[in-house]
Amino acid sequence: MLSRVGLSIRRWRRRFSRSEWIANLLGLSSSGRQPHAPGLILLQIDGLAYPELLKALANGRMPFLKRLIRKEHYRLEHMFSGVPSTTPAVQAELFYGVRQAVPAFGFLVHETQKLGRMYDPEVAALVENRAIFHQRDPLLRGGSCYLSLFRAGTKTGEAHFCPADQGWGPALRSAGPLTICILLLTNLWSLIRTGALIVVELLLSLVDCVRGVMQGQDFLKELMFIPTRVGVTILSREFCTMGAKVDISRGLPIIYVNLLGYDEQSHRRGPRSAFAHWVLKGIDDAVARIWRAAHASDRRHYDVWIFSDHGQEQTKPYEEIYGRSLGDALSETLSELPQPPEIEPGQSRRGVQLERARLFGSEWMDKKEVEQPTEGNSTKTPLALTALGPLAMLYNLELGGVERAEVARKIVEQAHVPLVLYRVDPTAASSAVHGWWKHGPVRLPEDGRKLMGDEHPYPEQTIADMISLCSHPDAGDFMMYGWCATEEQPLTFAMENGSHGAAGPRETHAFALMPEDIQPPDPQIDYWRPQDLRNAARSYLRGARPMKLDEHRAPQKTLRVMTYNVHSCQGIDGTLSPQRIARVIARYRPDVVALQELDVKRKRSGGLDQAERLARLLSMDVHFQPAIHLNEERYGDAILTHLPAKLIKKGILPGPPKGKGRLFNPAADESRGAIWVEIEHNGCKIQVINTHLGLSRAERLRQVDALLGPEWLSNPRCKGERILLGDFNALPTSAECKRLCGYLRDAQEQAPRHTPKGTFLKVRIDHIFLSAGIAVKKVRVPRTVLTRRASDHLPLIVDIEVPFRSGSSQPP
Repeated sequence: MLSRVGLSIRRWRRRFSRSEWIANLLGLSSSGRQPHAPGLILLQIDGLAYPELLKALANGRMPFLKRLIRKEHYRLEHMFSGVPSTTPAVQAELFYGVRQAVPAFGFLVHETQKLGRMYDPEVAALVENRAIFHQRDPLLRGGSCYLSLFRAGTKTGEAHFCPADQGWGPALRSAGPLTICILLLTNLWSLIRTGALIVVELLLSLVDCVRGVMQGQDFLKELMFIPTRVGVTILSREFCTMGAKVDISRGLPIIYVNLLGYDEQSHRRGPRSAFAHWVLKGIDDAVARIWRAAHASDRRHYDVWIFSDHGQEQTKPYEEIYGRSLGDALSETLSELPQPPEIEPGQSRRGVQLERARLFGSEWMDKKEVEQPTEGNSTKTPLALTALGPLAMLYNLELGGVERAEVARKIVEQAHVPLVLYRVDPTAASSAVHGWWKHGPVRLPEDGRKLMGDEHPYPEQTIADMISLCSHPDAGDFMMYGWCATEEQPLTFAMENGSHGAAGPRETHAFALMPEDIQPPDPQIDYWRPQDLRNAARSYLRGARPMKLDEHRAPQKTLRVMTYNVHSCQGIDGTLSPQRIARVIARYRPDVVALQELDVKRKRSGGLDQAERLARLLSMDVHFQPAIHLNEERYGDAILTHLPAKLIKKGILPGPPKGKGRLFNPAADESRGAIWVEIEHNGCKIQVINTHLGLSRAERLRQVDALLGPEWLSNPRCKGERILLGDFNALPTSAECKRLCGYLRDAQEQAPRHTPKGTFLKVRIDHIFLSAGIAVKKVRVPRTVLTRRASDHLPLIVDIEVPFRSGSSQPP
């Protein structure tokens, strides 16, 4: 009944869904309704470092993300972005598994020998068309992306606000006036909301502009930043949110969204600034809207993963400190070379933020050409400098016999660059990497620790990436870093107060907010890389098991027990999904699971052996007791565990007295059974009995008497500590439960500082009863979006402590 009501509500909601209307009016294709199929939404919060996220959570800037951690069982993980800590490098590793696809955001492209930036469509397309990308399976195949630098396998028209695609632009241009009017009317509230946000952001931008001018910033650049800020922080966020919701309604298998606002503000005012953290509240709201749309979808079973691609360092511009650009400083420093270079400042005079607006068609903004025109058809490789952020690269410098170490020393001592790295032989990829800093020469990896310092979260990994980067075909001959361990204030070679792209402790320290059942990459490593995120995404989309429950758990004396009526793995949305039930179980990582209402090879559930399927998904052993057995079809209860277990008994319990319990519900004719397993935990043997009692009071009383009798709990073999659990279809105040409490204790009543909670329509009919020697430590009845939808019952989870057997060794 509940399932039918829920299905009707969801159908009517879909008919009036704005996202469905937009998709239909624009003629966008859908993947059809596959409610059992996994779908994945990757939400990237650009530029937000792990420490800044913690600060935002503590200050209430991101209440929805905080709710995910507290209520929806998400786990906050560290993520190492790699070096360079830039969006294109992270996206290439995430989408294709290609590490260090580019050496920086701006670089000298070796195929063309011209300087380019990854916002340039031709540069982004050239990188993505390299052979190493064609050898990999793109992650977003069949899906869509928003504000990505790569198409990553998406079809034409599914890459939105990207250098290489026009997204829905052609569909909107081909739409008739009537279609446009309907779209506007059906999204009127969203337009009003967006307009209000734009007005607020304009006012804040004006205040920020005045403040910037008062602090000595260039007036024209401050004025130009106002429309860019509104476009990136409001319009891009709202368009991406709306588009992601439309794609969810279409049932696309994977959707990637890059939320830029925080990174934009951080570049301008610094990652710790109030203006940057103000934007996080809007991003948090966008995440909440996408998350709710994903969990309301009946086309796919969507999961939402939230992560950042990198962090940012609070930096000081090189030009502000030394009164000249890096190009000018290098020209003067290297003037004594046999062929003195004349290096244009190029990208060192500007930050990345003005380029963001190009994604929205604002080509009128100042765009300096950083490459020098070549005379005639000269094939001579050009001298070039890229300095977009805290990593600068110098290309094709004519040394004229001068040692590279001498050049590096001059750059550090006279141009005041904190660290310079180079290969002894740039033509050999295996050549040793040397460098110079203010304390003298260095060699990698031997001196890596002192370059990174004790506070860097990933010193070895960062140094390994820096060594590898020196041999990248697009890397410079001299790699100049704006930070190393002895520098109190990181430098940036662009005009910005927040910066990333190099090897600093915050710019390489990203985060991943993952559901707890998504398995970490390695129990010995406490961080993720973009490659690990890619592997987890591919595994999830293939429907692989959620988690091996006994992995990553140290031996302990606490035992976690769960009872769960899974309703034949059919949720209240009508979707049949053992995978979803497995995810519920995996999120709480129980040691023993008692399940009721399992189908085995029944036609109504597709002929699947649900008990075996759940055991395989969870890497647990299973013991099943069929209460109903008709030909090959079975229906009953099971106990799953990863602990040593032995089946003691399984059987059918007494039915109702003759002539009673069958008047109003055919289900009263169902046989009811019990299954008894002896498990061993830390040297103790514990008797566990799982049951599902009948619907009538008279039947339940007979079944309780049987369970308390010599066949079950009073059996001579049922010695030591005992656990009786399951769906009793009886309230705690019932005669049945009172009779059981004469021999055992109700776990919810024994838990310290716990108010008993209902498991079915807010009433308590699922119970865990314990013998007197077992101490209750904690009780949970999780009421999350997933648990409310997966079954008509909620799971009941109890953490218990069992006394050790005399002579057994205690775990640490």
